[in-house]
Amino acid sequence: MKKIAAIALAATLVGSSLSAQEESSYSITMDFPYVSTYIFRGLEFAEESIQPSIEFAAGDFYAGIWTSNPVTGNIANEFDFYMGYGWALSDTWSLDAGATYYYYPETPSGDEQFEPYVGIAGDFGGGFSGSGYLFYETEFEVTTAQFDLGYSIDMSDTSTFDLAGTYGFVSADGGGDYNYYSLSATLNYALNDIAGTYFGVVFVDTDENFGVDSETYFIAGLSLGF
Repeated sequence: MKKIAAIALAATLVGSSLSAQEESSYSITMDFPYVSTYIFRGLEFAEESIQPSIEFAAGDFYAGIWTSNPVTGNIANEFDFYMGYGWALSDTWSLDAGATYYYYPETPSGDEQFEPYVGIAGDFGGGFSGSGYLFYETEFEVTTAQFDLGYSIDMSDTSTFDLAGTYGFVSADGGGDYNYYSLSATLNYALNDIAGTYFGVVFVDTDENFGVDSETYFIAGLSLGF
């Protein structure tokens, strides 16, 4: 899926409410974040943005829509439609495969892209979790490998403090390869059984003279799970 980290964050925030609904045949997760800068895979796409999303899951199948709506600047909106399926490898690890369709309706040509992906994600225990994903964007023939490691600390019955690190490598057909890195810290607070709020800070860097040069941005939002 396009926004692995963002979706995983939303799932974490409403995890307690969703776990109470394990007997349900489906679930719906909604997220309403604000970001001070929209950075994706080490590249800055926009400044301040609102990025709402909704995901539907039934069993091991999921599908969703993620959007980015810039608050400042004359930047086109973005709509990402994704779906995937997971296979349990153990009690704590699973294989995930799917695809994302990117759509930019306000660009002159109505730009669109398609990106299949496959990955593995799960828990190491002791509050540690991780994932590794491989993406292939078909129009420009861009391959991306991304690895994430997270650590969650229970602050109270209703709050957690999460630390996460990401490393990614992008290889484009015809050159332009680069590495990107990020570190984040997020405070999550459950408002009730279905709603949670969060505030975080993210540090991003890429190869020298390419993409973002050591930038820090902020994220805050509300997540709902049914």
